[in-house]
Amino acid sequence: MTTMAQETARQPVTAVQQVTAVQPADGDVRRGELAAFLRSRRERITPEQVGLVRGPRRRTPGLRREEVAQLAAVGVTWYTWLEQARDIHVSTQVLDSIARALMLDRSEREHLFALAGAVDPSPGNECTGVTPALRLMLEQLEPFPACVQNSRFDIVAYNRTYGRLLCDMDAVPPEDRNCLWLALTHPGWRDSMADREETIRGMAAKYRASMAEHLAEPAWKALLKRCQDASPEFREVWARHEVLRPSNKVKVFRQARVGLLRLTATTLWTGPNPGPKVTVYTPVDGESHERLEKLHALVLAEV
Repeated sequence: MTTMAQETARQPVTAVQQVTAVQPADGDVRRGELAAFLRSRRERITPEQVGLVRGPRRRTPGLRREEVAQLAAVGVTWYTWLEQARDIHVSTQVLDSIARALMLDRSEREHLFALAGAVDPSPGNECTGVTPALRLMLEQLEPFPACVQNSRFDIVAYNRTYGRLLCDMDAVPPEDRNCLWLALTHPGWRDSMADREETIRGMAAKYRASMAEHLAEPAWKALLKRCQDASPEFREVWARHEVLRPSNKVKVFRQARVGLLRLTATTLWTGPNPGPKVTVYTPVDGESHERLEKLHALVLAEV
């Protein structure tokens, strides 16, 4: 006699039951999405962006796994397991380090922590983009040169007058648009600085003071190494361990087309101090004002 249990066991599995049986758990889906996201972010970053040398045999698009692990100060095996969607626990500290190594913006960082099911320990307090309103303000400040910089001296936006103040900024690759880097390496920028040695010494001191809050961040370490490798002058200045906080002061520029400019640099913070800032250069005297207007007219004539 066949029991009810035996009869049930002989019944074929329906299509719905089959699909349900092989559906991955929520954790598997999250780990798979996290792995794919990490790979996509890693492959978009060039070695040069993080201060690494591109070897002749490099075939991997972007960075290698071991390079990301090194930049994030995590184990290579650990990071590899993340990209393999292994079932491992990841601390918020590790996620924070990886986010910085991969140079994730605010949206990407939030996505990373959401996929990992973790709470971001340091939600952003710096603006990561330049709003249309801020760009309009830069434009309306012309003929006065103005730009937006972050605390690492990266130039993230500028108006047309600033774009020709020290060099042709539009011709500079985006990854090189950094005041410290240009002051050390760009011939036109260096020639435009009337007090070049003092300026570089001051920038190095400001960078050291700001870096105290970002010592473990790959982007800060990469720029420091890049400057040290490129400039013996910077290595000597950096070894002095001088520190200086940001301040407004009069700067003198030798503009190639209009002559000497004496300008007051005024900083307007767009967020917490230190953080992203708008720097506006206003003329100290009538002659500098006239020359700024001439420079602005030359820029407009190029359009």
